[in-house]
Amino acid sequence: MKFGIITHAVHKIKDGQIYGYEPYVREMNLWGKHVDEIIILAPITEEEITSIEIAYHHINVKVMPIPNFDITSVKNLLRSLLVIPKICCEIYKVMKQVDHIHLRCPGNIGLLGCLVQILFPSKPKTAKYAGNWDPNSQQPITYKFQKWLLGNTFLTKKIKVLVYGDWPNQTKNILPFFTASYHQNEIIEIPTKELTKQMKLIFVGGFTLGKQPLLSVQSAHELIKKGYNVCLGMYGDGVMRGELESYISKHQLEKYVTLHGNVNKDVVKTAFQEAHFLIFISKSEGWPKVVAEAMFWGCLPISSDVSCVGYMLGENTRGSVLKPEASTEDIVTEIKSYLENENKYQEKVLEAKKWSQNYTLDTFEAAIKELLKNG
Repeated sequence: MKFGIITHAVHKIKDGQIYGYEPYVREMNLWGKHVDEIIILAPITEEEITSIEIAYHHINVKVMPIPNFDITSVKNLLRSLLVIPKICCEIYKVMKQVDHIHLRCPGNIGLLGCLVQILFPSKPKTAKYAGNWDPNSQQPITYKFQKWLLGNTFLTKKIKVLVYGDWPNQTKNILPFFTASYHQNEIIEIPTKELTKQMKLIFVGGFTLGKQPLLSVQSAHELIKKGYNVCLGMYGDGVMRGELESYISKHQLEKYVTLHGNVNKDVVKTAFQEAHFLIFISKSEGWPKVVAEAMFWGCLPISSDVSCVGYMLGENTRGSVLKPEASTEDIVTEIKSYLENENKYQEKVLEAKKWSQNYTLDTFEAAIKELLKNG
């Protein structure tokens, strides 16, 4: 089978290998195990490979480079009008020569792919919608259009659209799906994490406004001021790093809060195994893999009610679901409720672990294989 990927994910080429963002490439390597050839249509950059990027494993993979574009300014919009026809032609060429079309949405390239695929009604397709599928969420009009087009069974035929969460009133081609991080054979028994000892908090994600990392630091600070024995590990990087460093320095929190930067997944896995709570109040998510990973290792999530988080956390039976506008006080109050009732904490940790450990890379790969076989 010749498998064509249409994606906005930026790729890099070095020493004959193709690299991309680690969670995305790790998933595509699972799809690749069940196809003979992969053709990727994606933007290319000559920047250096970073620590959060890995290579495709497939021996027969090639990338068709296209220009990246956005419409965030008048200048970029005018440039986009020039490159979009060329990109659509390249998408058409790839779709015509492959046996299975795989769209990565939402994104500018995914949007064009959604339009061009209409010309191939009889060709098997899958689309991974990695954003928020919640029909009631506030989203850019381009995202809403992609969702409408993917769910339109008249214009979009012979496709399985993989979305995060189980939403009502969906067309038959919309399938609730998941993303996995660990294999079944990685599961180990995690010793009971008692709240009577030092309480370990963790944040994993980009240091960006949308992920609200400062809120995690401020919550730890408030607990420390109240006399609790707390430490916080921050795993990630981004534009807010300077602001976080300034806050930590100003309030002399160096002993309690550590910025670890971007590290490999094994380091994060160990951190989850040791931590009591994940503090992750993000404003927007698709499938928040850090929430699922925390649950997998008995680290109880305190997260925001966006996308499918409420579904993942069993409406507060496998963690705590707060509003995206939650304050430091809301987070501290939630943690104190567990300190006052450790049985509640241990019960939710157990439920979270049982739920998340159903979604392993083994079950994920079996689901992918079934999709390709029945395409």
